[in-house]
Amino acid sequence: MKACATCGRLYPDDAGFCPVDGTGLTSATQAPLVGDKNDARIGQLFCDRYQIRRVVADGGMGRVYEALDMQDRRNVALKILHADVARDEVSVERFKREFQVSRTLPHKHIVDVLGFQPTHDGTYALVMEFLYGEELRSTLRREGVIPPARLVRLLAQTAIALDAAHSMKLVHRDLKPDNLFLCQTREGDIVKVLDFGSVKDKGDSAKKLTVLGTTIGSPFYMAPEQAQGLETLDHRADVWALAAIAYECMTSHVPFQGSNGPSILLEILTKEPKPPSEAGKGQRYPVPPTLDAVMTQAFKKLPTLRTPSVGALADAVGAAYGLEGVHTDWAVVAEGELTAKIESKLPTLMQATAAPKGPANASDSFFGEDDSLGTGRSVPPPAAGANAPLSATMPELAAAGIPKAPPGWLMLALVGGGALLLGIVLVLVLVLR
Repeated sequence: MKACATCGRLYPDDAGFCPVDGTGLTSATQAPLVGDKNDARIGQLFCDRYQIRRVVADGGMGRVYEALDMQDRRNVALKILHADVARDEVSVERFKREFQVSRTLPHKHIVDVLGFQPTHDGTYALVMEFLYGEELRSTLRREGVIPPARLVRLLAQTAIALDAAHSMKLVHRDLKPDNLFLCQTREGDIVKVLDFGSVKDKGDSAKKLTVLGTTIGSPFYMAPEQAQGLETLDHRADVWALAAIAYECMTSHVPFQGSNGPSILLEILTKEPKPPSEAGKGQRYPVPPTLDAVMTQAFKKLPTLRTPSVGALADAVGAAYGLEGVHTDWAVVAEGELTAKIESKLPTLMQATAAPKGPANASDSFFGEDDSLGTGRSVPPPAAGANAPLSATMPELAAAGIPKAPPGWLMLALVGGGALLLGIVLVLVLVLR
C-alpha cells in the first residue's frame, strides 16, 4: 500500500499521486501520520493490528475511519461505536450481529465485514472492506435523479444481494439511499448493500432484539406493516423500501412525505403517491407511464398483494424500460449498452397510455384493495414466490382489472378503517413523540 503524507489516504501500490491533494505517494508504512487534535485515535494502533489514518464518516452510532491493516497490508474501514452507544447492550448486540449476519452472506454486492472486536478505549469496532465511491444518498443530493440504465443496474445488483439474504429468512429492514454504496467502474456502478445491523431474522431460532410495538428503519422507506411494528413483517417490507428508493431515483422525491415521523407514517398508511410518470415530469430523464403500474404493485398496502420479491421488482422496472431478459443479466451489462437499449425503446414507451384515474378512496388504499396511484382498478397479484418479470403491459391489465367492492362493503370498510386508523395514529404519536 501507498499513502498520501498530506491527507493520510491509502492507495494501491500502482498509484502515483493523491488525486485529492495532488502530492506524490510514499510507502504506507513510511509515510508520516498527520495527527488530529480533535480525534486522538488518528495515528493509533487499534486491536494491535489496525493503524488509524483518517476519519471517513461520522454518524449517530459511531465514527468510520480508514485504517491500514498492518498484518495483511491492505486498507480497511474501521467503524467504532461512540462511547455512550457502547454502554447500551442492545446497540452493542446489533453491532455484533451485523458482523455475524454479514459473514453468512455472499459479498459480491454486500459489504464484507471482516471482524468484530473490543477496543482499548472501552468501545467496539467493526472491521470492513474499504470501498471506493459514494453512497447513493450523496449521488442523489448532487444530481437529483439518476439515468434509467444506472437505476436498472442498481436495482438488479441490490436484488441479487437481498434475494440471497431473503432466502436465509433475513430481512434488512433499513434500506435507504444511505445504505446503498456505489463503487464506480468503467462499466458502471458496483453496488454494495451496507448495514445489516437492523436485520430481522425470521428463522425459528432467531434472537429477538426488537421490543414489541417499536419500529426500526427510516420512515420515508417503511412499509405499512413495518410502520405499525407488526411481527408478521417479512421480506416484502424490503420490496417496498427498494421501490421507494427507485421512485426517488426517478423523480427526485420520496413517494411519501411529511414534516415528522408520525406524519410520514400516516401518509404511508392512508395515502397513495403520485404516479412516477407524473411526479417525474420536468426531470432530466423521462419516466415512461409503463412504470406507474410497476410502482402500483410494489406499494400495495397488503404484503400479500405486493410484488413478491426484490428480484421481481428489478425485473419489472427493467421491463417497463423496454429491456428484455431478467435482472441477473442486466446486473453485469455495461451501463452504456443498457442506455442504448433503453433509449431505442423510450419514445414508444413514452406514448403508452396510463390507466385512467378513478375517484380517490381512502379506505380502499388503506386496506390495499385497489391498485393505488390513482388508477382506481386492481391488478391481479403475481403468483406467490414467483421471480418472473412483471409485464410491461400492466397498464392494460389494470384497465381490465377486477371491479371494486359493492357500496355496502365499502361503507363497512370506511367505518372499520376509520376506527383502526385512529388507534394506529394514537400509538404512533405515543411511540415516536
